[in-house]
Amino acid sequence: MNIDPEALRFHKRANGKIKMQTIFPINTKEDLSLSYTPGVASASMEIAGNKEKVWEYTGRKNRVAIITDGSAVLGLGDIGPEAALPVMEGKAALFKEFADVDAFPICLATKDTEEIIRIVKAIAPSFGGINLEDISAPRCFQIEEVLKEELDIPVFHDDQHGSAIVVLAGLMNALKIVGKDSDPDVKIVISGAGAAGTATARILISRGFRNVLVSDSKGIINRKRDDLNSSAKTMLAAITNPENLEGSLADALKEADIFVGVSRPDIVTKEMVSSMKENPIIFAMANPDPEISPEDAKSAGAKVVATGRSDLPNQVNNVLAFPGIFRGALDARAEDITENMKLSAADALASCVPNPTEDMILPDPLDKEVVKKIAKAVATS
Repeated sequence: MNIDPEALRFHKRANGKIKMQTIFPINTKEDLSLSYTPGVASASMEIAGNKEKVWEYTGRKNRVAIITDGSAVLGLGDIGPEAALPVMEGKAALFKEFADVDAFPICLATKDTEEIIRIVKAIAPSFGGINLEDISAPRCFQIEEVLKEELDIPVFHDDQHGSAIVVLAGLMNALKIVGKDSDPDVKIVISGAGAAGTATARILISRGFRNVLVSDSKGIINRKRDDLNSSAKTMLAAITNPENLEGSLADALKEADIFVGVSRPDIVTKEMVSSMKENPIIFAMANPDPEISPEDAKSAGAKVVATGRSDLPNQVNNVLAFPGIFRGALDARAEDITENMKLSAADALASCVPNPTEDMILPDPLDKEVVKKIAKAVATS
């Protein structure tokens, strides 16, 4: 990617994008004694007698840790914890701006799965939720699974579930446009079996779609393959591809209704789009360059096209999901973010565009009303 001088100036002028501020001023000796010693001892003793009171006397209930090892930063890859820090600071800024959640970027100098789990468990008492970010697959699956099992606060891997929720919401509205919103048998082809692709397949099946196929670099995932190198892919083979089809991505797309790309640029051709059913839906979300350009997809017959880019219509952007999801989970003091919460979040997001069009199947990422709707849906699920 090209280095943007303006972006560098933006980050340098204030040494990042976030900072900590006090809630109450400390101007007098009384302020000092209440904020710190000796007054702070009263709150500490109350919590020592009943750990649940930490939620009353501290900011834990509004605090989220953003955890990464910098191994799978969107569009950049394995760039390490230091280089990942600007991305995590940006995520923290979005949490605060859209949902008034205090999020702290924590970039770890380790890729060891067990060590990451130990670290997150050790720091968990300071936080009301854990947002896992930009950790490469398949390690991200195990890290999330163990932490969800062993912690009593919500653990959410945004690369998986945030992406999946926004994709589902967008597809629900796109299907309305092509008149297939009540058809559970539409054929959906997902390119990419990493974090986002796996979670997208799972949430689509949870929603009731019955004909989902996933393709990785070696072709369609099916139950005959003996080269599936992770438990996640083995799981996908068991729950997707009901006809156990074999072949390439091109083979998978024949007579398909929907393509969802979370893989790499320029792997879908106009001919492949033309082989799909009439008025296909194309979600080409590789960043910064999609699996097929919107122009080529449209010229080949696509009815609705979405990408991951902010300079094109129908941006599939995780900022539409994660602030509201955490806001709702924190407000409800939830111990987990359940599958039902994710589905409710997708429904709420889709409802933000009551009359979808070809160029508007998702709301503007800057629309802060979206957070309120999703938070309410999550908190009441």
